[in-house]
Amino acid sequence: MSLLEDLTWRYATKKMNGERIPADKLAYILEAARLAPSSSGLQPYKIIVISDPALLAKVKEMAFNQSQITDCSHLLVFAAWDGYSEARITRVFNHTMDERGLPHETMADYKQTILAMYEPLGTEWQAHHAAKQSYIAFAMAIAAAAEQRVDATPIEGFNSTQLDDLLKLRGSGYRSTVLLPLGYRQEEGDWLVKMKKVRMPKEDFSTELTLADVAATEGQPLTDEPATAS
Repeated sequence: MSLLEDLTWRYATKKMNGERIPADKLAYILEAARLAPSSSGLQPYKIIVISDPALLAKVKEMAFNQSQITDCSHLLVFAAWDGYSEARITRVFNHTMDERGLPHETMADYKQTILAMYEPLGTEWQAHHAAKQSYIAFAMAIAAAAEQRVDATPIEGFNSTQLDDLLKLRGSGYRSTVLLPLGYRQEEGDWLVKMKKVRMPKEDFSTELTLADVAATEGQPLTDEPATAS
């Protein structure tokens, strides 16, 4: 199967059947997420894996009672750093240098460059930036699940404050960002399973630009939105 075939097969599963996914498939999905790229290689996030029915029931209450939460095999909770600090960045860089057999000082200048850039932007900007990084790993997990023919449902609809309290993330340096139930579709009761997969037309989705194209706009934005009547 090609990646495009895998992505065409997948959809946001609305009903799961509770069947367990094999341990090797779960490990594969998690490893794909772990290998995802991140800004400066910091990986400012982690994944919390939940399969305990009692805990899933609690999470469901905080996610608008979406049935996939309790009908899935495993729920992946992506959690990102709540800010950047010298200690956190140093820990990651030191680990990298140890793995590469290089002195810790190798990345000292780059570390200071990052801190000088991030610190003035404040912790809320930093938390948002880290959350965006977690979404890259999130996308990798979705693609890997599709490759393994494991269904997945991206979920942003949940109360992150309540979930952070439930999972004891508050004060840990992490905030929950997005949820990914993994399992297998139950076609009966899933209104989306037979629906055609629809995305924006290719000609609208991507645009190739040259410097001449940009100059020709004379300061006007390039847009595919229909012009409004004047």
